[in-house]
Amino acid sequence: MKPFIFFTLISLILGLSACDSKSSVSRATGVAYEIAVVMDKVAWDGTAGQAVKNELESPVPYLLKSESSMRITYVRPDQFDGLLKYIRNILIVNINEKMYTKVSLLKESDKWAHGQAVFYLNAPDGQSVETYLAENPRALVKLYTEEEMNRTQEFLYEKYSPVVMENVKNKFGIELYAPTDISSSKSSTDCLWFSNDAVVGRMDLLIYSFPYTDHNTFTLEYLIAKRDSVTKYMVPGAFPGSYMSVEKRVVDYFPSTLHGKYCGILRGLWRMEGGDMMGGPFVSYARVDEKNNRVIVTEGFVYEPNKEKKNYIRRLEAALRTTRFPNDTIDDYGQVKIVEKEKKKE
Repeated sequence: MKPFIFFTLISLILGLSACDSKSSVSRATGVAYEIAVVMDKVAWDGTAGQAVKNELESPVPYLLKSESSMRITYVRPDQFDGLLKYIRNILIVNINEKMYTKVSLLKESDKWAHGQAVFYLNAPDGQSVETYLAENPRALVKLYTEEEMNRTQEFLYEKYSPVVMENVKNKFGIELYAPTDISSSKSSTDCLWFSNDAVVGRMDLLIYSFPYTDHNTFTLEYLIAKRDSVTKYMVPGAFPGSYMSVEKRVVDYFPSTLHGKYCGILRGLWRMEGGDMMGGPFVSYARVDEKNNRVIVTEGFVYEPNKEKKNYIRRLEAALRTTRFPNDTIDDYGQVKIVEKEKKKE
C-alpha cells in the first residue's frame, strides 16, 4: 500500500462505495482542509517544495494560537494512483522547462471523483514557483478554502437547523442555513442568539439589526461599536457586570460582496470584559436590507479553549454565506468576493 498520512483507508473505502446512481464515478474522499500534494521528490525536498509547504501551512489569521491552514500529505508522482486519486483536494506541481515558459495555475473539477478540486501549478523551474507564491501570498489557501466553503454550504442547504431557520425568518424575514446541532435560542427585540451548547467545540450565532443611516455605517469603528453594544446586554459573562466585547488589537474590516451585493466583514477575536478569562475567534457579515432600510448582521463565534478552532469558525462562516435576503439567489453558493480598494496607484 502506498504511504499517506491523514487520509484514512476507511474514508477512502466509504467514498468508493458512495457512487452516484447515474454514474460510475465515485465521490471524493478525505477530510476537510486536507490536501494531497503531488510533486517531484527532488523539487519537494528543495526550496520550491518548502515554498509550497509554507504556503499551505501558513497560519489561519485571527485565532488565539497558530493553526495551519491545511494539512498536507505528500505523494510522489509515481505513487499517485489508485485510491489516492479520489482525494477531495489535490495539488499537482509540474516543473518542466521544456513544457512551460511561465507559471500558470489551472483548475480541474471532478477529475477523478465527484466533488473534487484538482489544481495544477505549472512552472519552468523551482525559482518560478517560489517567486509566484511569494508574490501571491495565500493564493492557494484561498482557492482551497473556497472549495471547502462551497462543499459545506452545499451540505447546509440540504441539512440545516430548523430552529435557526424558523426564528430568523419570523424575526428578520431572511433565511440562514445553520448547522443542525445549533438548536438552543435566546431572543430580544432586535437580536437572536443561537448556540449548540457544546462542551467541546461550542459554536454560537448572533443575528441583529439596526437602522441604516449612511455609508459610514460600514466602517471598522462603527461596526465594532455596534457589536459591543449588542453583546453587552445579549451575551453576559458568569461574573456580575461581565460581557462579551471585541478584542480591539486583533480585528479587521473587509469590504466585500455577497450574492452580488455589498457586504462588510469583520474578522477578529472576542473576549469577556469584567472577570471571565474567555475568548475566541468571530466573524460577522453586515448587509443592508434595502426594503426595510436597516442593516442586518449575521455573526458566528467560537469558544474552544483546548483544541483547534479553525474548522469551527470556518463552518460558521460557511453558514453565514448561506444567508438569503428576499431578492437573493443561491446559484453561486454565496461566494464572497473581496472588493479591491487599492488597485489603482498613481
